[in-house]
Amino acid sequence: MLVPKTLPRFTAAAVQAAPVYLDTGATVDKAVALIAEAAHNGASLVVFPEVFVPGYPYWNWTMNPVQGSPWFERLYRAAVDIPGPHVDTLRDAARRHHIVLVIGVNERSPHSFGTLYNSIITIGPTGDVLGVHRKLVPTWAEKLTWSGGDGSGLRVHETPVGPLGALACGENTNTLARFALLAQGELVHAATYVALPVAPTDYDMSEAIAVRAAAHSFEGKVFSVVACSSLTPEIVGTVAGDDQRIRALFDRPCSALSGIFGPDGRPVTDPLVDDEGIVYGQIDLARCIQPKQMHDITGHYNRFDVFRLHVDNRPHTPLTFHEAVSRPAEQFPADGEKEEA
Repeated sequence: MLVPKTLPRFTAAAVQAAPVYLDTGATVDKAVALIAEAAHNGASLVVFPEVFVPGYPYWNWTMNPVQGSPWFERLYRAAVDIPGPHVDTLRDAARRHHIVLVIGVNERSPHSFGTLYNSIITIGPTGDVLGVHRKLVPTWAEKLTWSGGDGSGLRVHETPVGPLGALACGENTNTLARFALLAQGELVHAATYVALPVAPTDYDMSEAIAVRAAAHSFEGKVFSVVACSSLTPEIVGTVAGDDQRIRALFDRPCSALSGIFGPDGRPVTDPLVDDEGIVYGQIDLARCIQPKQMHDITGHYNRFDVFRLHVDNRPHTPLTFHEAVSRPAEQFPADGEKEEA
């Protein structure tokens, strides 16, 4: 568990923006400009949406798998490598503006040609990559695009803004994943989302985001910084083309919400719904202390003799070599000699 040496007070920025869809270089350039804007306005922590670089695979929801397959290849070609040049550009921006950066990317697997992960990169103010978290379980139709991550990235990082953890979209409903972060001493939670107008008709995405953020903040007595992507006519046009059926699926309000929530579960400032922009909020980690006197689910308000959570945080790789032990040369018979039975 990370126990902060100080209880920082700082400005957090939740970016609600659209990528330059499937254009990795242009999207990273846009992110760098938004980082500069947020830092100019005093932000020490800047959080970007889920898979901001270079966009979300909406075709999984609007096309059958055969129709969507060429789009998967297009996304794979536009995805980023970690480490890689696009990540280096983001690292330079964090270092130049001395901010903590959390940003979602489509990550290419280093092991398999054709495997993608929904990943969150956390970068410190010196430009160091503090961690990469791969979404543990892609949600519903997302399984057509992303593979599941492992527990190695389920970490809380010690940063100048306090102990910081992050989860992507639907993971913020995963009770055990959230508890794993809280039990490591998380006090600042970054939650990344995408605008999802293509969800079922009875599903209000902005309301669902607010409920999740309030629940995690109140339950853990932490601050949550929620960053959701927004949609542009260019994205809709790229995915839908002239298909009016698909265009109609994107014509729904309240599909995105970004904001900052306090340890009482209430927003610290008005959230932003649908439109592009940056939400700023003041975070004072001292506000996390008194609420925990009533409910500290990672401390006195739990029964660890009754409940126990085991997390496998080992990286999972497709191949493990076990080195063979070679026999010393003298154990092998010389040419022409017969080895004794």
